[in-house]
Amino acid sequence: MMSSYDALQIARERTLDLVEIAPMAKPPVCKIMDYGKFQYQQAKQDRVQKAKQKKFEIKGIRIGVRTDDHDLNFKKDQADKFLKKGNKLKVEIMLRGREKAHQDLARQTLLEFVKEISAPHKIEQEIKRYPGGFNIIISPI
Repeated sequence: MMSSYDALQIARERTLDLVEIAPMAKPPVCKIMDYGKFQYQQAKQDRVQKAKQKKFEIKGIRIGVRTDDHDLNFKKDQADKFLKKGNKLKVEIMLRGREKAHQDLARQTLLEFVKEISAPHKIEQEIKRYPGGFNIIISPI
């Protein structure tokens, strides 16, 4: 254990900084270092960590209750492609006019569409109601 005055004296002799590491400890812990160099290394380490993070992009597909089988197959192929690339996928079913009275049919259509997708996936967010219809978010495994 050293007094703060002595520690500050030693730091000045070496042209370094006295940095408080653990202020809540009894007694507080300090370290003699070049604080500017420490900040630079910390920023560099943060940049490397940020670069290593995997970035997800949410792709979207919209279908309707009356969408034809051929169109659904085309959109299913698109969904497979997006999931294989590692993107998350938001599938929306749009309801217009009297279709809003048949919400159970819309939910069923949306679930069937998700079951048809052949790429390995998991449901990240269950079916959710919004003013224009329903949506579900799925992500690759």
